Amino acid sequence: MLLASVDDFLDSWKAHGLPLRAARAWRYDRFLIICADTATELPSGCSIDALTNVFREMEARLDARFLGNEAVWYRDVAGRIRRATRPEFRALAVRGEVTPESAVFDNSLTVLQQLRGGRWEGPATERWHAALFGPPSARAGNPRSARAAAK
Repeated sequence: MLLASVDDFLDSWKAHGLPLRAARAWRYDRFLIICADTATELPSGCSIDALTNVFREMEARLDARFLGNEAVWYRDVAGRIRRATRPEFRALAVRGEVTPESAVFDNSLTVLQQLRGGRWEGPATERWHAALFGPPSARAGNPRSARAAAK
């Protein structure tokens, strides 16, 4: 239902009355990636709002949450994809359950080339997530340093 609704929207997505060329990908059975071809037409504020509204409607219809940036997505030591709030992720770091080398997902990317270049998933130290481990001295992978930084 979600993907069909998104596909229907993307087929008719427009900016200032001009069609937008766009595509979507569904990754790891939980991440929906949508890209617009900016070489043909730039998405406008109104067109981005229209896309956001599709998700808001789906959230209401399915009683689910698709939008928001408070979630931190990461892989646990077994490689399973997990979700945590920022405070929860910081607590995991303090306990040493995630380290600066843990794989995280940077869902703030806005350029397809960043995704294709491997910037989406990688070590927390190379993403904005590094800030959740405290000051630079706590990012050396030492759980004790992370605990000290959190105090």
